[in-house]
Amino acid sequence: MRDANRPDSTRRELFRNTGRLAAASTLAGVALPSVHAAGSDLIQVALVGCGGRGTGAAANALSTKSGPIKLVAMADIFPERLWNSYKNLHGDKELSCRIDVPIERQFIGFDAYKKALDCLKPGDVAIFATPPAFRWVHFTYAIEKGLNVFMEKPVTVDGPTSKRMIELGEKAGKKNLKVGVGLMSRHSRAMQEQAKRVHDGAIGEIVLQRGYRMHGPVGYFESLPTPRGTKELMYQIQRFHSFLWASGGNYSDFYIHIIDHLCWMKNAWPVKAQALGGRHYKKSPGGLDYIDQNFDTYSVEYTYADGTKFFFDGRCMTGCDQLYASYLHGSKGSGIVSKAGDIGQPSSLYKTQSLKRHDLLWESKIKPEERDPYQNEWNDLVEAIRKDKPYNEVERGVKGSLVTSMGRMAAHTGQEITFEDMLNCKHEFAPGLDKLNSDSPAPLQADKNGKYPVPNPGITKKREY
Repeated sequence: MRDANRPDSTRRELFRNTGRLAAASTLAGVALPSVHAAGSDLIQVALVGCGGRGTGAAANALSTKSGPIKLVAMADIFPERLWNSYKNLHGDKELSCRIDVPIERQFIGFDAYKKALDCLKPGDVAIFATPPAFRWVHFTYAIEKGLNVFMEKPVTVDGPTSKRMIELGEKAGKKNLKVGVGLMSRHSRAMQEQAKRVHDGAIGEIVLQRGYRMHGPVGYFESLPTPRGTKELMYQIQRFHSFLWASGGNYSDFYIHIIDHLCWMKNAWPVKAQALGGRHYKKSPGGLDYIDQNFDTYSVEYTYADGTKFFFDGRCMTGCDQLYASYLHGSKGSGIVSKAGDIGQPSSLYKTQSLKRHDLLWESKIKPEERDPYQNEWNDLVEAIRKDKPYNEVERGVKGSLVTSMGRMAAHTGQEITFEDMLNCKHEFAPGLDKLNSDSPAPLQADKNGKYPVPNPGITKKREY
């Protein structure tokens, strides 16, 4: 699909290079000599999933200052995405000297991740920034190869893959592999200080939490029917936010950060959820029906074991009031966790429920070099690798993903869903992803009218579609 914002010259470069990429991928089964300098402390990095988040993660990895680090391999199923990522990274003057990804280490296809990881040696780092459904597939191979890993959130989208990832996380731990999960709020120095103060009782017992992400449609939240001539599988992967099997939908992919960091502030995970949600007037400007599986609105009541409530509201609708922030209410005061967005600083605490400046108890003041949680999480991971410190965020990442899925399933089924219900739900959205190839049918199939199944609360109760 053409991006109207991309100049034609870029597209010409792409098509000139696509043939070279395909040829290189065909030859990639040939054993390549190690690109690691023997005896050095160089860390090599392979990027699997070259979209915006993957490109950003690679840039953060290459911006760490603790020792030599290089990007040596890239993989994606879309040639255009890989080429644009490479061009953006290599075009950065500060990063270009740390990029060594010739055409023979640029891989395209469903098995491209293996070829990229085969370019690394044990102890190097794999970045996984593909749609979340593939996380367990790629993580399995990385563990076999003895690689440290940074994986984007969510790390799971359903119960069966959550159990699988917990087991893989334990396996990685036994091999002393370092694994970071892209829930960057946990590496916000402002939120770290706030969490310490809250856990020490600065605002008493937490009695209520509120989270909001309400704005117009973004990302691939909504999708029109698959364009003629486009493979259904590739379309669903490309527009992964629209399909529950690929991403957990917009609820999991968009809302997990606020859900995770509020659970952190409570120092607990909710045990159950009930929810509302629905599709409203999902018609495109041209009058076509959108075929994605997302609800336009979600309102979830999470409950902790002690009875405390955490309310989350999400909305993707044009023309409505926008609110994107998170709040704490304690028995002795209140707090703003994220002022705007997922990690909006400063974080603050108040002696009343007013959230007003005149009642301020504390406000974060962070050194400029530590204000970016995206960079902090990479600094922390690479330091753990170099100093061989324990570092495994998988279990926490799975629980954050599972609690997010729990709220989503409550809205999609109209039932109260417990943590155990979600973990033990047998509906795996897309089994067999480790065997997927370009000729495979899409995990989600349209009906005779070209429509995909959407959640039907109160009708479909045991699974989401």
